[in-house]
Amino acid sequence: MLRIVALVLFALLTLPAQALEQFCAAPAASSESDVRRILSERIDREHRGVGIVVGVITPQGRRVISHGVFAQGDSRPLNGDTLFEIASVGKVFTALALADMVQRGEVALDDPVAKYLPPGVTMPERGGRTITLRDLATHMSGLPRMPTNFAPGDPSNPYADYTLEQLYAFLSGYTLTRDIGNQYAYSNLGYGLLGNVLARRAGVDYETLVTSRISKPLGLNSTAITLPPNLKARLAKGHNELLQPVPNWDDTTMAGAGSLLSSVNDLLTFVAAQLAEPDSALGSAMAAMRAVRRPTGTPNLDIALGWHILTQGGREFVWHNGGTGGYSSFAGFCPQTGVGVVVLANSEIGVDDIAVHVVDPNRPLDKPLPQGQSRTTDPYSFEGFVGRYRLAANSVVTVSREGSHLFLEEAGEPRVEAFAQSRESGTFKVADGQIRFETDAFGRVTGLILRRQGRDFSATRIE
Repeated sequence: MLRIVALVLFALLTLPAQALEQFCAAPAASSESDVRRILSERIDREHRGVGIVVGVITPQGRRVISHGVFAQGDSRPLNGDTLFEIASVGKVFTALALADMVQRGEVALDDPVAKYLPPGVTMPERGGRTITLRDLATHMSGLPRMPTNFAPGDPSNPYADYTLEQLYAFLSGYTLTRDIGNQYAYSNLGYGLLGNVLARRAGVDYETLVTSRISKPLGLNSTAITLPPNLKARLAKGHNELLQPVPNWDDTTMAGAGSLLSSVNDLLTFVAAQLAEPDSALGSAMAAMRAVRRPTGTPNLDIALGWHILTQGGREFVWHNGGTGGYSSFAGFCPQTGVGVVVLANSEIGVDDIAVHVVDPNRPLDKPLPQGQSRTTDPYSFEGFVGRYRLAANSVVTVSREGSHLFLEEAGEPRVEAFAQSRESGTFKVADGQIRFETDAFGRVTGLILRRQGRDFSATRIE
């Protein structure tokens, strides 16, 4: 069984700048028949999914297209009311809760996070700066992707045993390795902490905060963490990359990073409210969260509060994606054209390419692996990748192997597993991106390229 030890399987959405003018140029999207064909091919012929639901919103209205079933062995068809883990798409809900609390005067974006922690818990500082709520919400806190004391007892349900006390102990003992507010670095830890401090300020738990401040005002009746029987009956079973059933994830401490479950119909309502602002409920908070921009280091790509925003020719594409051990998700929209898309699937295989193609039919879909090629690799072929790679002046990546599992570890970060995607290209998927190993003319591994959020980071092999 594949083991996932991070909240996001962050399959990268890379949109060349020259393509964006077409991408958000007109209020058009793929036809329903085209989407049905894509889903049928993806699930029935290519076996890259169990069930997928696509929701599209245009100025002419909404439509929902689905294909596949609730689970292997459960032939119930999916629809717009089927529930899925939405993973890191939930970060946008956390960011909206922050924007709403700012609008109400309950917090300020530049408040120190330490202001909302209990006595005795300290936040790491660096260079005379303290981490603010804005820093957490824009992934510029300097905190790592995951706390270094994160060591799940059950990798199939990795967040179930991580406690608030462990989070506080990590914060009180951690030394930042990069300046605050200086560099975009995607952090599940940052959003888990943000959800905690906002809930603490509001005097409720995180789920109650989201329900009272977002779900009820917007009429999202199928968005929750704790599912009553009527919602649980609509929850599709999650599956890993081999399409094997896997457990759902349980989380309270890091819930702000992406523990919500929802449906395509609810998320279409959420996207519609974003497109309708400032006239919709929470419209002013939604406008405010998109107005906060910080550069990611990738041309034309900014991070707002929660949303990633790609801009070209005066047009924007606003998006977030995510994945857990058994589900993948995507939500995005083009404000200037009123086109939005939501894609949810009950397997960890990413759906970003489907979402982008739905909005712009000219964008190609990902190709499946060659026929007969496994998504796993002979463990002994991993040995050639094992070693140390210099990523930057003071940063080293260590690649190790344990039997049939390959692992990646950066200094100051928890170790994560790398899953083989292509034997021929030496490409692996990791928790928040992708690795491609480079070889010389004799086939010896000389370096690697780590891709995150559309950016490539090269590392030279030193051992």
